[in-house]
Amino acid sequence: MSSAESGYRVAVLGATGLVGRTMIQVLEERRFPVSELVPLASSRSKGQVVTFQGREFSTEVPSAEIFKGVDIALFSAGATASREWATVAAEAGAVVIDNSSAFRMDEGIPLVVPEVNPEAIFDIEGKPAKIIANPNCSTIQMVVVLKPLFDRYGIRRIVVSTYQSVTGKGKAGRDALESELAGNVPEQFTHFHQIAFNAVPQIDSFTDNGYTKEEMKMVNETRKIMGDQTLSVSPTTVRIPVYGGHGESVNVELESDFDIDDVRKLLAGSPGIVLQDDPSARLYPMPLTSYEKDEVFVGRLRPDFWNPRTLNMWIVADNLRKGAATNAVQIAEVLVGKL
Repeated sequence: MSSAESGYRVAVLGATGLVGRTMIQVLEERRFPVSELVPLASSRSKGQVVTFQGREFSTEVPSAEIFKGVDIALFSAGATASREWATVAAEAGAVVIDNSSAFRMDEGIPLVVPEVNPEAIFDIEGKPAKIIANPNCSTIQMVVVLKPLFDRYGIRRIVVSTYQSVTGKGKAGRDALESELAGNVPEQFTHFHQIAFNAVPQIDSFTDNGYTKEEMKMVNETRKIMGDQTLSVSPTTVRIPVYGGHGESVNVELESDFDIDDVRKLLAGSPGIVLQDDPSARLYPMPLTSYEKDEVFVGRLRPDFWNPRTLNMWIVADNLRKGAATNAVQIAEVLVGKL
């Protein structure tokens, strides 16, 4: 990669989508050292304009030639595009940070949340992987909070129910809610059923075991990120009619006893976490709390009545930012030694 003095040539594939535009926004907000932005999109979006640092850029379509000289490539155009272009970009010399599900469970490709396992980015010689996977949004916010507990107490079992915003399905998910609120009835529902005034306990398709693909992502990704294939993770994922911010009700059984005040202090002092836990003041995280924020918010901390080693909590994060764009940019920050 080029020197930090001159900055880095950064490509964003999927630059016109919700996550892609958020990646560009986060790059600017966090002052990532970009010497040149290369926005890329599909042929149908070619020529659309994105704005970065007060300048307008027209999107181009990806090609082997266009990736030459790119230092870091942020991908958020879906698994199909990632499978087509990630290796091409890597062979051209870029480090690819991929937000899709294409490579997350591939052996040899790190699945990274910088607050949890930044060391996975590099090999034993300190060289970064050529392709780095960004986890699923619902997994990211959960493991940020669980990691300090895992290190201090050990974790035996996790039961999680998610309350996920429509923007988890991108612009189409947001547009579907707006259309339904306007009284339109589509021929086919984007969220499988009406999402307006509703809650749909299905995100992605069902697998043979009765869990959805989204739920199995939380199982498999959590185990890989935490480095423990014995972790018991029992998820239920639900889509709700909010525009941004995923909520999660988490019940976690620890390996050892805990004091609730010590847990509060531990989480409040851990990177990337904001503790909001004062029921007397009605202070607890909400989707609006996390909007346009990079942190993960946690509250409603309380011991389980029936198991002294089990803890209940409520976790919220902006799914377009920490759940996708910010996490990818933070990985890039680790790459260049900025984080």
